[in-house]
Amino acid sequence: MSSFENLRIVDNFYQTSLFFPMPTVIISTLCEDGRTNLGPYSLVQPYYVAGKDYYAMLLCCRNSSNTAQNILRNGKCTLNFIDDKPATFKEAVKLSWPGDKPEEKMPKCKFRLEKGLIEEETGEKRPLVLTDAIEAIECTWKRELDGADRDAAGELNGYEGPYHDFNGITSKFGAHFILRVDKILMKKKYSDAIINGVRAKDFPPLPVDYGYRDSKNFWFHRKTRMRAELLQMRKASLESVRYAADRADDTVKFTDEALMTILGVPRVFLSVVLKGCVAWAKENGVTLITAEHMQIINDKRAKEKNKK
Repeated sequence: MSSFENLRIVDNFYQTSLFFPMPTVIISTLCEDGRTNLGPYSLVQPYYVAGKDYYAMLLCCRNSSNTAQNILRNGKCTLNFIDDKPATFKEAVKLSWPGDKPEEKMPKCKFRLEKGLIEEETGEKRPLVLTDAIEAIECTWKRELDGADRDAAGELNGYEGPYHDFNGITSKFGAHFILRVDKILMKKKYSDAIINGVRAKDFPPLPVDYGYRDSKNFWFHRKTRMRAELLQMRKASLESVRYAADRADDTVKFTDEALMTILGVPRVFLSVVLKGCVAWAKENGVTLITAEHMQIINDKRAKEKNKK
């Protein structure tokens, strides 16, 4: 006999049929008059994380919401990650009532706003960023994907089909937006931690939201002490890495000392790492990659990561 109960799957199953941990973000968008609107969301997650010429987030929301209508109209938004102070979360919940118009809720909003880096650097009109956010992602909707470039704002009572599969208007009342990551903004305290090495005390106090409503409450919990679990490193043998390296390119080769530096790379990523090393070698006229060259390659990758 199973130790589990079979729970009925209904609309909004992630909060009505599950205890599902999610982030809490305040999404800022531009209204028709150029003012910034704020809306709290949890159905946000990374979408394209590697292997493409850009990175992207995915947002799921009601297509009649102020956020969705503004993205349909101008394609710009910022995902603001708030702290877990009860006062901050209370302010976020105040912004969550469906149907409230920006001109009704924004004058009562206590969140402070400022220009994002894109607007400061280029002068392009963008949604404002929460001053007190721990981190923020400035995004642009990839409306050309899935034929969503034909979707337009203006329908608040449900869109008629046909619907897209994964981008734009995806159902009568729903929308999904693939959002290109333009810039990641982060307060210095936390960016320093990422660059210099994160310790348990360096993790920011981000709330975890369960989105579970019992007719009157919205549930979240605050960050507790972080706990680290040591990763089980599995090193490949030099012979197996040499086998892959010898087949990575006809002209560029590796010394044993160079290959020793990547023995801990998981097998599924080894080919990508080797190809990246070969590309660097050809750009720099190197035919035999040494351990010193591997250090240069690693330093170059670290600098590129910090610039993004």
